[in-house]
Amino acid sequence: MKIAIMGIRGIPANYGGFETFIEQMAPRLAERGHEVTVYGRSNIIDYREPFYKGVRIRILPTISHKYLDTVVHTLVCTLCSFFIPYDVVFICNSANAAFCILPRLAGKPVILNVDGLEWKRQKWNWAGKAFYRISEFLATFTPTAVVSDAREVQSYYQEKFQKESTYIPYGAPETPVRSRETLDRFGLEEREYVLYVSRMEPENNAHRVVEAFEKVKTDKKLVMVGDAPYASDYIAGLRATRDPRIIFTGYIFGQGYRELQSHAYCYVQATEVGGTHPALLEGMGYGNCVLANDVPEHHEVLGQAGCYFSTRERDSLRARLQHLLDHPLDVARYRQVVRERVHARYSWDKVTSDYEALFKKVAG
Repeated sequence: MKIAIMGIRGIPANYGGFETFIEQMAPRLAERGHEVTVYGRSNIIDYREPFYKGVRIRILPTISHKYLDTVVHTLVCTLCSFFIPYDVVFICNSANAAFCILPRLAGKPVILNVDGLEWKRQKWNWAGKAFYRISEFLATFTPTAVVSDAREVQSYYQEKFQKESTYIPYGAPETPVRSRETLDRFGLEEREYVLYVSRMEPENNAHRVVEAFEKVKTDKKLVMVGDAPYASDYIAGLRATRDPRIIFTGYIFGQGYRELQSHAYCYVQATEVGGTHPALLEGMGYGNCVLANDVPEHHEVLGQAGCYFSTRERDSLRARLQHLLDHPLDVARYRQVVRERVHARYSWDKVTSDYEALFKKVAG
């Protein structure tokens, strides 16, 4: 098949879960003989070659603005692809639901991955939240098919809109890496740091993680990986901590990111909203003991293979973190059971096969 993928920042991935997902899936589709084109944003992707791991790369312009970046770029991509004979167009993010109609007018089937419930995010003002609610409704009829990456999201669309969607989760790695150049760069020792990975935005609770770690008794360090393009004040507040054990690395991708995940003592997933978070699956895939926020989406992915804290209880995160730091045998047990869960449920090859089957179905 001739497949177009758009609605993301592009690959090679240097930001976000959708990008990591597509970087895993698109080359696998190409290896299976499909002609795959991934559209990227000129303000994000600085990749000059026409192909990346067998995938055609098309970089198109956008507007670097918190509210316009995604939708403007997807509009440009759909217009550009209007006259290209793709067999199927795959669009990510419910914000792009309105643009699914353009490829369909040209006779192309469109699949939309709606991600999570974006209107719940604190970073959006009332207009942004209203836009995402309207986009949710549009997603029920503008694409040919809808994909949800979490059962909770699938149930939401079914109950609110009576819209059926295809459940396909994200995948996870299954082999930790042994190299440690990034650990050396930040002065870290194996199993001597707690890891947090996310966009540094309020609903991802980076501030709660920092505040809890400031109160725990340990010689281990806290490594905060991530950044955010439109949250400079919030990030400045996080970095104002006086705790010398807390290290902020900014964005780290590729081998460096894999090293940090592979050698952590435990991993904290503090996010509140969204579907399946790729960083959670990656933390699991690299064999980490995971301490996750007690929300349905995390229970769906992690099950009993990790432990939980509650943002509704003031001291919950600190107490659970202190327990793990004081009980390494519990941490070792969680590492074992989480590997078993990943192997059984979240193979990237299976995820690719599920998408390939859906693409073939809608393309006829």
